[in-house]
Amino acid sequence: MIREIPPREALQRQRAGALLIDVREPYEHAAGMAAGAIPLPRAQVAQRIAQVAPDRNAEILTICAHGQRSLLAAQALRQLGYANVASVAGGTAEWISQGLPMTETDDDADFFERYSRHLRLPEVGEAGQRRLEDSRIVIVGAGGLGSPAAFYLAAAGVGMLVLADDDVVDRSNLQRQILHTEARIGVAKVHSAAQTLTALNPRARIEGLSERVTSANVEDLLDGADVVIDGADNFPVRYLLNDACVKLGKPLVYGAVHRFEGQVSVFDAGRHRGNAPCYRCLFPQPPVPEDAPNCAEAGVLGVLPGVIGLLQATEALKLILGIGEPLIGRVLMFDALGMRFRETRLAPDPECPVCAPGRAFPGYIDYAAFCAGGSST
Repeated sequence: MIREIPPREALQRQRAGALLIDVREPYEHAAGMAAGAIPLPRAQVAQRIAQVAPDRNAEILTICAHGQRSLLAAQALRQLGYANVASVAGGTAEWISQGLPMTETDDDADFFERYSRHLRLPEVGEAGQRRLEDSRIVIVGAGGLGSPAAFYLAAAGVGMLVLADDDVVDRSNLQRQILHTEARIGVAKVHSAAQTLTALNPRARIEGLSERVTSANVEDLLDGADVVIDGADNFPVRYLLNDACVKLGKPLVYGAVHRFEGQVSVFDAGRHRGNAPCYRCLFPQPPVPEDAPNCAEAGVLGVLPGVIGLLQATEALKLILGIGEPLIGRVLMFDALGMRFRETRLAPDPECPVCAPGRAFPGYIDYAAFCAGGSST
């Protein structure tokens, strides 16, 4: 049976020579520790305790946040042959409530507190979160798809978000474009988005390009990007983005919505020629305009871009972290009315004019003419 002792007694024993070991996680240590405590996460106790306490007759006190993990750590120490162990009842929370001395750490407390739920995931952890903070994601479109994608990517800790959109906020946008507000009607969308995202997470750096994306500026826009998100609302920009991402070797997270349906995929042909498709493998030719009306013409369920944009954000995070199975070679389709997802496989087109193995980049074209059914030269 492990003894539990109150914090004041633990402090007295510590001052008399007992070792106080804080078995919380590093992100918890960043918010401060009981003065004089030795940080040693519970998962590392068995491997590192001999370095901290080589004498198995030493008195060891374990402390966590509320007293549960410290009991488990003390039990583990007992099994390792340490006989004189006890757990601090109520943990650090009770220690603080009694006004006992604390030690501030030099760690970035905001980082560890803000991202604590990510840090608990072994698939992310501190290394993955630092990777997110060092990443750069370009989002083309700060509207229906770009809004939820940017909102959650900023919240998740992506360090640099670059938004490109040449439009201004209109009242009709507010039904689905959650980055914007009534007070910002008439404001450039990238400026409105930057206000919202900075308020959500001041750690995130936001860059805005309030210009139309064209062949002349697309490569500068994508320079340094780890992932590109297609939140565009027109086919010329979609084809341009695809071609640039193939040329530059950037993964492109595609999303589209129409009325009550949406779809998502990841195109990574630039880095995986012959093994991964590109947007042109899915749509070799753009549809005629009457078969693909935009949201202003056909309407869209307000929450639908939220669903698709969040899926795009999820894929972007997986790509940065290198976890899970990205939607490469798969198209995920969502039917909001039926509340059904279905998936289709998409193989790379060996005759694709842009991503076929061994094929030189053909150059950028007149995408507006191409999508209007005219010449592509």
